[in-house]
Amino acid sequence: MEHAVKIDRRILRTKQSITKSFLELFLEKDFEAITINDIADRANVNRGTIYLHYTDKYDLLDKCIEEHINELVSLCKRWEVNEVNIELIHESKPFFDYLRDHFPFFSSMFSNQRVFVFRDRLQQFISVSLMDKMNKLGNKSDVESELNAQFMASAFIGIVEWWIRHQMPHSTDFMADQVRKLFEKNQIYPNIMK
Repeated sequence: MEHAVKIDRRILRTKQSITKSFLELFLEKDFEAITINDIADRANVNRGTIYLHYTDKYDLLDKCIEEHINELVSLCKRWEVNEVNIELIHESKPFFDYLRDHFPFFSSMFSNQRVFVFRDRLQQFISVSLMDKMNKLGNKSDVESELNAQFMASAFIGIVEWWIRHQMPHSTDFMADQVRKLFEKNQIYPNIMK
């Protein structure tokens, strides 16, 4: 049994090294210019090792995005499991904490203009989450819930993107407080804020 744990740890370390190297390259050059050889050289592994875990660089990018979106989903589910009425917009500090803790990944995703898939997935995750919350509470807004959710998700992602691109100039507490105030002030999310 101990041997299996060592193998799992080695695989985990290898995948982490590949991912870290990929994200470093992603900050340095355009996605299309990154090759499997570049990633292998930076990660100090051979090409075959990368292909053992990923089909190609597109699969690697997809798995990186999927991993972080799943972590954000899990983070939100923990809020719901604790039966505390925490809303993504209203109490966004844990969200900003996660972004800060994984800054290299999010910086890479927001700095590379060609990665629309990440932004789209993040927006879909946030808008679906917001729509679910609005529907559970009964949408009393004059704005249709899907449009309201899309608008809020776009605004939230815009703030997140600004914060990441500007090297996190404010604390997560400050950002969460400012987001809450913006949404309350503009009454974008009135049925949940009350």
